[in-house]
Amino acid sequence: MLDALAAHLDAVAALAPLWGYALVFFFMTIESSFIPFPSEVVMLPAGFLAARGELTLHAPVPDFALVCLVGLAGSILGAYVNYFLSMKLGEPFLRKYGKWFFVKPGHLDRACEVFNRYGAATTFVCRLIPVIRQLISIPAGLARMPLAKFTLFTGLGAGIWTVLLALVGFGLGRSAGDITYLELVHRGKAMIDANLVWIILGGGLFAAAYLLVSKLVMRRN
Repeated sequence: MLDALAAHLDAVAALAPLWGYALVFFFMTIESSFIPFPSEVVMLPAGFLAARGELTLHAPVPDFALVCLVGLAGSILGAYVNYFLSMKLGEPFLRKYGKWFFVKPGHLDRACEVFNRYGAATTFVCRLIPVIRQLISIPAGLARMPLAKFTLFTGLGAGIWTVLLALVGFGLGRSAGDITYLELVHRGKAMIDANLVWIILGGGLFAAAYLLVSKLVMRRN
């Protein structure tokens, strides 16, 4: 899927000066919902185009900042889709009909297992983990996790992931010279994958610190 989508980026990039932000918002909303769509083909090129002054403002730093904000907004909206749908439809419906909405039973089981075992902080850490990144919003909705807490943790995780991808694309835009968008996506993804363990470890440490502080506060209360 990654190669098939990246092959069309030349046509999409031609729309970037006028529609760049709207496209980032739209595709990141899809990526964060139940529809499988790789965020790498959105945020890496967005950062790349920002670095080369080919987005709406034609100013690298402001364009980069806006791309990150718009990408984050799309991610949160897509997560809300999963959250509210799962809350309304319930687990029996998802298990019976989820396969028609790209929600595989095995992936759903894993997301629910992780959420039930580790609690609300998983909505932050799991935003950094491929495959489960989108689905972690489903058990949060099923458990009726408070919306404010869900938004906070989802925003933190999605924000880190969005900025990280855009930053890699921005760096390649500054240093890579003339490369195709397909090569850009592959090089950027390889850089992320090579350091993914450290990204997840950092997220895990943040979640552990949150859980520790929460327990101390509850114990004091």
